[in-house]
Amino acid sequence: MIAAFARVAIVALGLVASPVIAGPDEDRAALVRLQQEDARLQSIGWRLATANAPFCAPRSSIGLLLQDMANFTEPARMRAATGIAGDIAVQAVAAGSPAEIVGLAANDEIVAIDRRAMADLPPAKAGDWQRLASLHDLVDAALDRDGEVRIAFRRAGDESREVTVGSNLTCPSRFELIDNSERAVADGKRVLIGRKFAGLDYSEDELAAALAHEFAHNLLGHRAWLSEAGRKRANIRLTEREADRLMPWLLANAGYPPEAAARFFERWGPGNGGWIFRARTHDGWDERSDFVRAELSAIESLRANGSAADWRTHFRREIEP
Repeated sequence: MIAAFARVAIVALGLVASPVIAGPDEDRAALVRLQQEDARLQSIGWRLATANAPFCAPRSSIGLLLQDMANFTEPARMRAATGIAGDIAVQAVAAGSPAEIVGLAANDEIVAIDRRAMADLPPAKAGDWQRLASLHDLVDAALDRDGEVRIAFRRAGDESREVTVGSNLTCPSRFELIDNSERAVADGKRVLIGRKFAGLDYSEDELAAALAHEFAHNLLGHRAWLSEAGRKRANIRLTEREADRLMPWLLANAGYPPEAAARFFERWGPGNGGWIFRARTHDGWDERSDFVRAELSAIESLRANGSAADWRTHFRREIEP
């Protein structure tokens, strides 16, 4: 008997549906796979966002991804799979983040955030993502106010305990997995990666390159610029080219080899010539690789002098911000 096990939202506004599976063991196995994918994405995104914070308008963050059982079509099954009694749990933490440092881990049940008890939350219908969005906003509000947030949690039925989680400055973008999609997109505030996106199977530095491209769109304000200038093909092509060229700068600051951006296009492009890499809104994959490689000498010159890849100062914009 095959049953649907659908997660409707992973974080604020990120609509997904998880694998079709059957039975409690399969539930737990599917949850573990999903959490591992989330943790990998969060960790790479965290590394990019923190390393480039000196060159953007940063905000405080703790590297925590929550989950709400109401986001699933069968909340009771999810509580059983996670081993929690309530509705709110840790989905993933970014490697090296304040959330990881204080000991938060996947499937820890969240008891309270900033002294607000999760038991007092208004009820939510299955599939409702808004409650989860409000909890991430609650964390952000505490960080904006105090630079830290108090979180009470319990693990595997143990007594609850409270930790004070400090924060790091990061460039403001959330990194989210969405199901039933092969795309990687940016919406101005988030980087959205489909669970069917082929780049998820690439090496970490090449996946980081794909994330850096979408992250670059957010950092450079492309969505807002296109809204004002018009989403003409020529304008979209300019923003895509500019995002391509910023990729190696973002990678270099995060400790990834900047040439991984070119390798990503060289690996992806030949097998995806009918997709965006030959669309009239994008340069060809080989041209995109060339544009990336043209940035490498400037990055290496800065690093040879002991400087970071300061794209805020040294990166040449192609559009008016």
